[in-house]
Amino acid sequence: MLGMGPMGRAITAAFLAAGHPTTVWNRTAGKAGELLARGAVQADSPLAALGAGELVIACVIDADAVHAILDRALAESDRSRLPATTLVNLTSEGPGRTRELAARADELDLLYLDGSIMTPAAAIGTEATRVLYSGPAALFDRHRHTLSALGGAAVHVGDDPGRAASFDVALLNLFWTSITGLMHSFALAARQDVPASALAPHAQQMAGLVADLLPGLAAEIDAGRFSGAESASLTSVAASLDHIVHTLEESGVSPAVTRAAKNAVDAAVSAGHGGDSAARLAEFLGRGQVDVVPRA
Repeated sequence: MLGMGPMGRAITAAFLAAGHPTTVWNRTAGKAGELLARGAVQADSPLAALGAGELVIACVIDADAVHAILDRALAESDRSRLPATTLVNLTSEGPGRTRELAARADELDLLYLDGSIMTPAAAIGTEATRVLYSGPAALFDRHRHTLSALGGAAVHVGDDPGRAASFDVALLNLFWTSITGLMHSFALAARQDVPASALAPHAQQMAGLVADLLPGLAAEIDAGRFSGAESASLTSVAASLDHIVHTLEESGVSPAVTRAAKNAVDAAVSAGHGGDSAARLAEFLGRGQVDVVPRA
């Protein structure tokens, strides 16, 4: 195990609980004390950690940190390659940099799987865990049993090493823009003397509506079918956003978040898609030609 941050410690604890002999290494010493007491072995170098078993997990801050660990291990080695092992990189990173890291691992004779952890550290080792993996399917199958120690669902999403990271960034984008939107709504409600706790149950119902709409919108996008006949058209969405922006401004709450959404909808309507459903926005935004930066 390379990395002893909160997630790295949780992963190590799960492997130990499942009875797997586990060796740990961290750039900053002293973070593995409790795990050593539970049976983990401390490696004195990255090279020693990479050579400790047929499966090595990396969970550090970013791809640069993984590269730095590999560079240090290579410098400690008397060869131009590292010990033949499988590196499972659970470090959160974008798909492009993940593919670069996979190529580097291949140059160093390391087999490579990438993984994106979709749950917090506290869930590791429980049924609530969900990890998406990408890389060679046969390699995933070879280590599936060991990786099952992390608990919950282990889902292989494709052979492209960057595919799990693609899911990760898209889903995190959904999560954090949703959280930002929720905080924005709480701020607006507060200016209208509506406490967050009073709005919360209604916000939960609205979130449920979004969840209910999700499969249908996804099917429309994949089919290239964007008719607004059975749902709100973008023209009506634009009108709704108009009065929301007006209320935000009237209440003294920054309209930047909602205006960005409105700019995207307005651009789609101006391009002749006013009668289409919100599913059209995925294609339209995907062109990279929509300026959603709020105007001053």
